[in-house]
Amino acid sequence: MSVSTMEPTARLRKCRTRTKKVSFREALTISALRPHQYDLRPHCASLICPDCNTWVPITGIQAKVHKLVPHHAGTAHQDAPIRCSGSNRQVIVNVKFEVWERRLQEGGAETNGRRSNRVTRKPKTAVAPAVMQILSPLLDAKAALKMYEAHTRNCATCAPSGRTRCTDGGKLAHLVAHKRRTEPARRAALTVREGLAEQREQGLWLLRELQWASTASSVRRADIQRAHDALVAMLQSLTPKKADGPQLNDWERADLMSAITLLATKVEQLSR
Repeated sequence: MSVSTMEPTARLRKCRTRTKKVSFREALTISALRPHQYDLRPHCASLICPDCNTWVPITGIQAKVHKLVPHHAGTAHQDAPIRCSGSNRQVIVNVKFEVWERRLQEGGAETNGRRSNRVTRKPKTAVAPAVMQILSPLLDAKAALKMYEAHTRNCATCAPSGRTRCTDGGKLAHLVAHKRRTEPARRAALTVREGLAEQREQGLWLLRELQWASTASSVRRADIQRAHDALVAMLQSLTPKKADGPQLNDWERADLMSAITLLATKVEQLSR
């Protein structure tokens, strides 16, 4: 008796498979799969075959015995029609439809919460300004003319007559013309800014004078009182309270009299 070495091929079957054959492999338990790997809706009960990773219908979903439909291991009309080893494999449906549907909805809500719907656009890179755009606000008409003359002396393309110019020479020539055209307006604006700055400085000086005038009298009274108190304290040191108290020598008395004279002069000047 010869044994065939050819692999079994699947033959064309009807849309609805009716067979009593059951695979010899152990039954596949639904609870061991994830909720997104099977579908328990009665009109499209199916699951992902663990062998070929394709969605396969489950026959007899409302009966006692549930099996996987015989199917190919490859893509239809592309690969060789070799039957998958998971065909007719018994399936144990130990998960209720309501439990599966709730778990599937909770997983979808959790996934949607992790994903952001907002589109984060990349910031646009700012274009760096040209050298002429950087130097233009810093130069006046004379400085621009000097740059143009220095360029024409060192450039072989730019002619002294100005008929032929290179790219940089043309830009410098336009810059000179622009500066000459806008020089009067720039000088007028500069004069206005200087005048405003001078007025602001004068206003600040006047404000300081007014603030000092409002407090000058109280400051003068405090200075007079401070000098008067110091003068009284020095005069008391010349005449001790006790007759047998320590007496000052000639040098200490001379220094004290000099300090008293200065304080008296200061009090007289402040009192005027």
